[in-house]
Amino acid sequence: MSSIPQQIANELAVSSQQVQAAIALLDDGATVPFIARYRKEATGGLDDTQLRNLAQRLTYLRELNDRREVILASIRDQEKLTPQLEQQIRATQSKTELEDLYLPYKPKRRTKGQIAIEAGLEPLALSLLENPAQDPEQLASGYINQDAGFADSKAVLEGARFILMEKFAEDAALLKKVRDYLWNNAEISSVVATGKEQEGSKYRDYFSFSEALKKIPSHRALALFRGRNEGMLQLKLNADPQQEDPKARSYGEQIIAGHIQFTPADRAADAWLQQTIQWTWRIKLLLHMETELFGTVRERAEADAIKIFANNLKDLLMAAPAGAKTTMGLDPGVRTGIKVAVVDSTGKVLGTNTVFPFQPQNQVDKAMRTIAGMCKQHKVELIAIGNGTHSRETDKLVGDLLKADADLKASKVIVNEAGASVYSASELAAQEFPDLDVSLRGAVSIARRLQDPLAELVKIEPKSIGVGQYQHDVSQAQLAQSLDAVVEDCVNAVGVDVNTASVALLARVAGLNKTLAQNMVAHRDANGRFEHRKSLLDVSRMGPKSFEQAAGFLRVMDGSQPLDRSAVHPEAYPLVERMAADHDKQVAELIGDSNFLKSLDANAYTDDTFGLPTVRDIIRELDKPGRDPRPEFKTASFKEGVDTLQDLRPGMTLEGVVSNVAAFGAFVDIGVHQDGLVHVSALSDNFVSDPREVVKAGDIVKVKVMDVDVQRKRISLSMKLNDEVTARDGAKPAAAASTKGSGKPKSAPAGKKPTAKGQPSLGNSAMGSAFADAFAKAKK
Repeated sequence: MSSIPQQIANELAVSSQQVQAAIALLDDGATVPFIARYRKEATGGLDDTQLRNLAQRLTYLRELNDRREVILASIRDQEKLTPQLEQQIRATQSKTELEDLYLPYKPKRRTKGQIAIEAGLEPLALSLLENPAQDPEQLASGYINQDAGFADSKAVLEGARFILMEKFAEDAALLKKVRDYLWNNAEISSVVATGKEQEGSKYRDYFSFSEALKKIPSHRALALFRGRNEGMLQLKLNADPQQEDPKARSYGEQIIAGHIQFTPADRAADAWLQQTIQWTWRIKLLLHMETELFGTVRERAEADAIKIFANNLKDLLMAAPAGAKTTMGLDPGVRTGIKVAVVDSTGKVLGTNTVFPFQPQNQVDKAMRTIAGMCKQHKVELIAIGNGTHSRETDKLVGDLLKADADLKASKVIVNEAGASVYSASELAAQEFPDLDVSLRGAVSIARRLQDPLAELVKIEPKSIGVGQYQHDVSQAQLAQSLDAVVEDCVNAVGVDVNTASVALLARVAGLNKTLAQNMVAHRDANGRFEHRKSLLDVSRMGPKSFEQAAGFLRVMDGSQPLDRSAVHPEAYPLVERMAADHDKQVAELIGDSNFLKSLDANAYTDDTFGLPTVRDIIRELDKPGRDPRPEFKTASFKEGVDTLQDLRPGMTLEGVVSNVAAFGAFVDIGVHQDGLVHVSALSDNFVSDPREVVKAGDIVKVKVMDVDVQRKRISLSMKLNDEVTARDGAKPAAAASTKGSGKPKSAPAGKKPTAKGQPSLGNSAMGSAFADAFAKAKK
């Protein structure tokens, strides 16, 4: 058995020394962002992704070792631990195989096999297994035990059969053979539950469906399990999909027979043994393996779904900030009106209002005057419009206002408002705006998320941001852990201004927590701004360890120490001072002097504490202190006159924003209150295995409308702009098309083969619609 560091090193394809160093740092309380950024020499430059994987595997393997010791102790107490068994248990690196080995020794309720063993039938069972030439009836007559409930030969043979069945079902080597065969060959199959054809219509693509167990993608697996949980589908494991004769002996039975070295030869006990094998397969192993392997498929699917959510969340958090500009936030509504909030460049609320330009009030002129007045009063530079109900109508209202009043210099942007309502009603929002109406808090959030998406979105529980796939069907604990890690990595990658950051943002900094963040804000409120990083040590409960972990990610802008606005860690300040002294310069003179910094020999400043990677990082940081890794701010331009589903025409080319990326494609907001689906096969002319190879959440893309189903609110899009449109029955392309929706889309032919590019084109198919149906529900 290899050591844990060596095993992880092999899996990550790095050295054991790197892993050992990382484990030591993690055990000492260091955070992943801190290790990745400031301990590159120790870990050999492991990045945050590698460190997250390392930490995850470390937890798994330590849990495995703990469980291993418990099992060994249990078997040892039973006085059944042989050197060979101990070696097997210590060698396994799988929790599943470990439990397989423990099965025969695991305390359990009395089974039929155990009862038979207690009645003395085990020698009979083993004798028939070893020598099938013996007559079962004749041999069984000598084991009749009426007191134990075995009154005749039939009952005795049945008891002996259960002994062998349980023996086979607890054979770890046999279980591995069966498991491996099923994983590589079996299929997961589904049929509609009796009488659920209408109620479960959204699962119609799975009413008669099967797919290889090991190949089924995560979105289809999760759709199947959701359908089963809702009582609409029945699932089963098809162990022999290639076997055409239903009466033929299952390959699972053949595996059992081969494992126990049994070959039928017309001997007296052959029929009895064959039936024992058959029962073992059908009653014991098949049902057990179906549960286990479905669990494996689900775990893999959940892991993929969590990864997709995490990637989308990272893209959203790392979206380009519009910057420190006075911004108006508009939260559109019909009956309740448009909620208006203006915030200054730091996010402070300057004014709020509510206007009612839509039905039933129709106060268009008054609404325009109010918005214009607030824009002029506060010198608004940006207008953020939430993308919810009536967003396009609000967008048009603002557009008309900007055209009509030349004195207004603001630019309008439609902003994804996912999670704004959750934030509005949260305890955090109530603490931040105790005197502000809940509805107006949403408008403030919309304005702020345009200024800085990361700073505002950290206030919302990640699961509520709505960029996941089947997020409610996965392990909520694992989802939360993964999303929290993403938020932490994003916050620390960007850095935090310690004098303006909210409690929610500060709490995500490496080494800090909610209590410390609250203490920092309280200290700031009581004593004024922090003038330098060292003053953070005056904050209640800020100890040396917390300071070490957090300091490099906290920025003090315009403070007394110029390095405090950079990502240079305070522990490296003496090194920078030495650089400056060597060239008769002040530290402040080094910052931003690209030509001088390029001339520095990094090797001249390495020592036992700071290696070459860290020195190079310091020089790069001095060149562009506090550089923001996020991209330049850009916005999409939605097409005028295309505001609803009815305005769409097959063949239209539109600009939109990628709102979500799933395993089967990307959803794009084209400004009609319903995201369109670009199936993975329509993302590129080349084969795409992962949609994120082409797009990510927040990207601005051009798409062609391939199909519109107004009745079911389904839009099929393509990023292959040269694709020809094949309209559904009754639909007309582009300008000549009717504005009325037509019937349901054509279903893809059963067993449709992949396209020439190697991917099934599901953009206009019922399967694609089913994905969209399920995914739309999953986001809610």
